[in-house]
Amino acid sequence: MMGNLAAWKKGVIDGIPIGLGYLSVSFSFGIIAATAGLHIIEAVMMSATNFTSAGQFAGVTLIASSALLMEMALTQFIINSRYFLMSAALSQKMDPKTSMVHRIIMAFGITDEVFGVSVAVKGKLNPYYTYGVMSVALPGWTLGTFLGAYSGDLLPPSIVSALSIALYGMLLAVILPPAKGNNILSALIIISMVGSWLFSQVPYLQNISSGVKIILLTFIIAGIAAALFPVKGEARNG
Repeated sequence: MMGNLAAWKKGVIDGIPIGLGYLSVSFSFGIIAATAGLHIIEAVMMSATNFTSAGQFAGVTLIASSALLMEMALTQFIINSRYFLMSAALSQKMDPKTSMVHRIIMAFGITDEVFGVSVAVKGKLNPYYTYGVMSVALPGWTLGTFLGAYSGDLLPPSIVSALSIALYGMLLAVILPPAKGNNILSALIIISMVGSWLFSQVPYLQNISSGVKIILLTFIIAGIAAALFPVKGEARNG
């Protein structure tokens, strides 16, 4: 495992595309937050302390509709519950001697994209690598929120909508490179996409929240894959 400084620098480099993507996506969030009546400072503080796209978009929607605090708390818990699984997966890549302080800081900065690049690191995960990614991703998310809340009304709706699509492109950039040359992983990605599509089309499944949907698909698909294609101990750490 590389030294702390080298790991942090590598994380910063790998985090630049994520930071740029967050800058554009959070721009849209800043506009929505301002439209919902939040002050610029309130919108920026929400991004700096929450750091979750789906949770923040849902939160602003609930704020605009004057939802109850309990309703908001429950919604956030369900939407962000997928991070339990991500944190558990990352804990398996870390040195067991890693202090609780490092684990707590990493847990705060885990997003879909930060998790994607961190879990793809070969060998044991140095917390400073994730810190490097967070060093670029979090400022990008916060700055985009500020710019959107401050000047979003100056842009036409078509541009704002285009900026929001950047999140999906960023997710593809995270999952596609590891899938090259790996038939099993490629098949699992396709199955996951089909499963997600089915959840959006089947009548009863449509009512399930995105957070619960992700957890169900993760447990089912990952569980079956782990049973059919177990990873040897050396390969898991490699």
